[in-house]
Amino acid sequence: MKTSITILASIIAITLTACSTQEVRQTAKGSPAAPPDQSLYQAGANPPLTIIKDHKTLNLVRVMDGAACKNDFQGAKGEFLIYADPSDIERIKREKGPKVFSDFERKIQAFSTEVLQHAINATNLAEDPFSLGEDQAQEKLAKQLTSNFRSAVAGAVTTFGKETTLTIDIAPYPPSFVFYQKGCEATRVEPEST
Repeated sequence: MKTSITILASIIAITLTACSTQEVRQTAKGSPAAPPDQSLYQAGANPPLTIIKDHKTLNLVRVMDGAACKNDFQGAKGEFLIYADPSDIERIKREKGPKVFSDFERKIQAFSTEVLQHAINATNLAEDPFSLGEDQAQEKLAKQLTSNFRSAVAGAVTTFGKETTLTIDIAPYPPSFVFYQKGCEATRVEPEST
């Protein structure tokens, strides 16, 4: 189990270090999207660039990959969206400098890994005999994992906000989920194509 956690942490660390540190800016004008947990996304749809949390508009600043195995046969992998308050980001840059964000990144990565493992463990990944097809089964699993993740991450996000004064939210991106039910390959590193 320690090996799989180490591999998962390594995958997440590599993914996060490969990501840009520039925040994503919304180019289209209009009202911000509803929080990601209120509805599942359509396959192929882009995630919302902004969400509203506690009467603040949070911008999408990072997309993080995550994966976890529940056991040797079951697990999941997918993408998770990190939103942050742009005014908090600017204030913290002025007060502490931009280098503090690499520490924030490590903290987010650490608690997100634990939360994902907790959410996977709480999700019933067994095949559903009542599903009408593969798509419906995937949708049910995505809803359940999303709900479990949102419940598990709430406390960690609140604690992070109190410690850092940075308002964030982390939301799973259901269209990216891949569920394993007959052999967990969630933590297997895929070769990069060039």
